Amino acid sequence: MKKILLSAGFLGLAGLLVVLPARSQTPQWKTVSPQNLPEVRSENAFARVGDQLYLFGGRKKQSVEAYSPRTKQWKRVAPVPLEMHHFQAITYRNEIYVLGAFTGDYPHETPIPRLYIYNPQRDQWRAGADIPEGRRRGAAGAFVYRDKIYLLNGITDGHYDGHVSWFDEYNPATNAWKILPDSPRPRDHFQAAVAGDRVVVAGGRRSTQRTGHVLDLTVPEVDTYDFQTNAWQTLPANLNLPTQRAGCTAVTLGNRVIIIGGESPQKLAHNQTEALDLRSNTWQTLPTLQTGRHGTQAVVYGKKLFIAAGSANQGGGPEINSLEVLE
Repeated sequence: MKKILLSAGFLGLAGLLVVLPARSQTPQWKTVSPQNLPEVRSENAFARVGDQLYLFGGRKKQSVEAYSPRTKQWKRVAPVPLEMHHFQAITYRNEIYVLGAFTGDYPHETPIPRLYIYNPQRDQWRAGADIPEGRRRGAAGAFVYRDKIYLLNGITDGHYDGHVSWFDEYNPATNAWKILPDSPRPRDHFQAAVAGDRVVVAGGRRSTQRTGHVLDLTVPEVDTYDFQTNAWQTLPANLNLPTQRAGCTAVTLGNRVIIIGGESPQKLAHNQTEALDLRSNTWQTLPTLQTGRHGTQAVVYGKKLFIAAGSANQGGGPEINSLEVLE
């Protein structure tokens, strides 16, 4: 093989092209353009079972719509049995559970007194267990840990008053409820996320229309519950949620709990995406949403985050139906 020697002057731009590193692309939220669009809605849920993402709930009794990330198509499935809104849907054994939800109108929305369960394989809804009468609330966090279902915090009287620190466990195998230690502080309009043996609670507020403070009493502190020690802990003040907001959604990806969107006294819904890394105990700023939104839910599918619908401003509108994805 012959060697070709080039002088420094001859290298010119070619030399620069050789030594400059390739520029990596920064992940961004991208708006998906499906072949059809779902109904606009807010205060809804979004949950995954298998390869389907289910968008349902919201004010008024609206349709349930399933989205396929593979075909990029929405389709309608069995409607909800009643109006349900302000809840965090969970997936348990290939079914979707609704608990800690409201029905009715602002500001005295009523807690739904029982669980409702959707079975995608049968495309059917059914009523589940009653929630104990003295523990009913809406705008609460819900999650699954080791085959048990948990309901956390919330508010008993719509947006009017009655935010609580309650923590309850439901065992589907025995149909039994158990009261657990209260969280360190009351909050509503938030979502919970499980990372390992800990549940992380960030965001939310203390909605009090009774005194005219619906949006501004946001909660900065981050609380965690460790199932190994059965104890609550409030993280140090330097780990407070960087952007205070309620109506946000929370998901877990690896060792990070990611808080997306939300509402506060500002007019526009929040577009911030912030991640708490539980290994390094640091907050990280992730790309912002294309369209800020609150009152909806995000899901993880194939190491991607999906979020759909919600409200683009504080309060109830405008309701939107766009779908965004972050790889």
